[in-house]
Amino acid sequence: MSHNEVIIGIDLGTTNSEVAALIGDQPRVLGPGGTKMLPSCVGFSPQGQLLIGEAARNQLLVYPEMTVRSVKRKMGTEERFEIGKKTFTPPEISAFILRELVQWAQQELCTEVKKAVITVPAYFSDAQRQATQEAGQIAGLEIVRILNEPTAASLAYGFGDEAHRTAMVYDLGGGTFDVSIVSIEGDVTEVLASHGNNRLGGDDFDQLVLDRLLREFQARHGINLQDRHPVSYARLRWAAEEAKKRLSSEQYTRVREEALATTPDGKSLHLDLELSRQEYETMIRSLVESTLESVFQTLKDAGKQPDDIDVILLVGGSTRTPLVREMLEEHIGAPVRQDIHPDLCVALGAGLLASRLAGHDVHRVLVDVSPYSFGPSHMGMLNGELYPYCYSPIIKRNIPLPVTRTERYFTAVPYQKVIEVSVFQGDDSDALRNILVGNFAVEGLTPMAEENEVLCRMSLDLDGILKVEAIEKRTGLSKHIMIKDAIKPKSESELAQARERLRRFYSGRVDAIDAAWEEGMEANLESASGTSQGTEKTQTDPEVDATIAAAHRLIERSRQLLADIHDEDREDIIDLHEKIQEAIDASDRQTLSTNVNTLQELLFFIEGK
Repeated sequence: MSHNEVIIGIDLGTTNSEVAALIGDQPRVLGPGGTKMLPSCVGFSPQGQLLIGEAARNQLLVYPEMTVRSVKRKMGTEERFEIGKKTFTPPEISAFILRELVQWAQQELCTEVKKAVITVPAYFSDAQRQATQEAGQIAGLEIVRILNEPTAASLAYGFGDEAHRTAMVYDLGGGTFDVSIVSIEGDVTEVLASHGNNRLGGDDFDQLVLDRLLREFQARHGINLQDRHPVSYARLRWAAEEAKKRLSSEQYTRVREEALATTPDGKSLHLDLELSRQEYETMIRSLVESTLESVFQTLKDAGKQPDDIDVILLVGGSTRTPLVREMLEEHIGAPVRQDIHPDLCVALGAGLLASRLAGHDVHRVLVDVSPYSFGPSHMGMLNGELYPYCYSPIIKRNIPLPVTRTERYFTAVPYQKVIEVSVFQGDDSDALRNILVGNFAVEGLTPMAEENEVLCRMSLDLDGILKVEAIEKRTGLSKHIMIKDAIKPKSESELAQARERLRRFYSGRVDAIDAAWEEGMEANLESASGTSQGTEKTQTDPEVDATIAAAHRLIERSRQLLADIHDEDREDIIDLHEKIQEAIDASDRQTLSTNVNTLQELLFFIEGK
């Protein structure tokens, strides 16, 4: 092929479709303005005007019978779509979408486009692949390659330049799901096995949320919107999809839809409902768990065990749901990667292959990701003990930028009026082994006998600015901190300053815990050690247990250093171990605090050498 000819890559998706091509020396997803995804919707207005993409999707709210969505599920079938007085086959509907993507590409590339690589699920049958070819031909394109979506994803991640890898590509999109085991070595990517369900995807998650909203409205007002109010039903479908998206990054979302119906006397009926991620994940859990059947069937078909998988690549917008990642980490155990935009990953891989077929030397896609993990410390269980400096990142390294994530925490003691949010950079489950990057206090919390829920929201942008906000859920009381250059590598002097800052920070925390202990856990205790994560609860005295747990953690940590340190330091550490244990046995709080401080300072000195 000519080095100068243009070949584009297209991801013809169930919910959204994208087009990518070479811009400069890298494949990029193309689109007008900030638009990069074309909703896979086609319709006709009541006046007979053709609507494609966002316009057709918007029309779903008022004329659902005049609009076609999720046509990918019908490819390769004999089904027909009647829109008004016209009838269309699935390839004809898909051709409208392809033609619109071609126009996007031509406008941005300023040249005519006649050739394309189009992706399909690996499990697509010959009939479905032929239907895709037919759609391209109707759109006036020469399809130079039908590319399996898992292969496109592996190309986007750029494994072709590395040693042999066995990857699992888990692709959960809007309307289809498939999982593939892929062998990658050099420029050769081989799909060893695939399995999936072309009737499972984010659309099904939307439906479960929609059903919840419909039940709530009927319970409150006694009206079934699905039967008698098609426009309101379509509005709630839209609201359900938006709620699902927000719950991928937030712990709560509120659905507010006004005037969904009216009473006989003309009164408007509204819906105002808060949904939590916990409730949402309960709704979809059985669907997500059903994908594991395909996961293990694919492993069996490929002759592989979970231990044989080097990496799991997440593809498709529905993989943003945290529950998906959690289940894969639990059942497979391999590193899970999502550092390329899950909605654009397949299109970028198709664009990369298209660029190579056009004669360009392109090997991988460049993306902006966070090189570090960030999160707050919290009260929790570590190694079977209550510990005040547990750590699990909210923003994980290699996540695409910009990103916003929210996690829920709870106050550690009754009637707590202050929390201090301490933000760390790193991946160790012990916050004190990570780098303290900032901290701030939220004062004036509602004093409560039961646990008070606090949301911690973290946002990291392309410029490396980290914004951390803590919010009391019941009142909206909040405070935040801005940390500049969060993803910039630290110099040796900055690391030394961070270590010293952490040493002072830790010493202050031990003093605070000790003082709180001596005050006997007064009802209005204002605890600087802050929060416990998730739904973990304890009936024990958290400040007492926390001090002892901290002491045990220091002993364990220092024991790991004994073999490699100077004899004098080793003797000092062993001596401190004995003094700390004696103080614990004798319930001597002052001596315990003094020796914990001394051991902590000694460890910082040794580890900083």
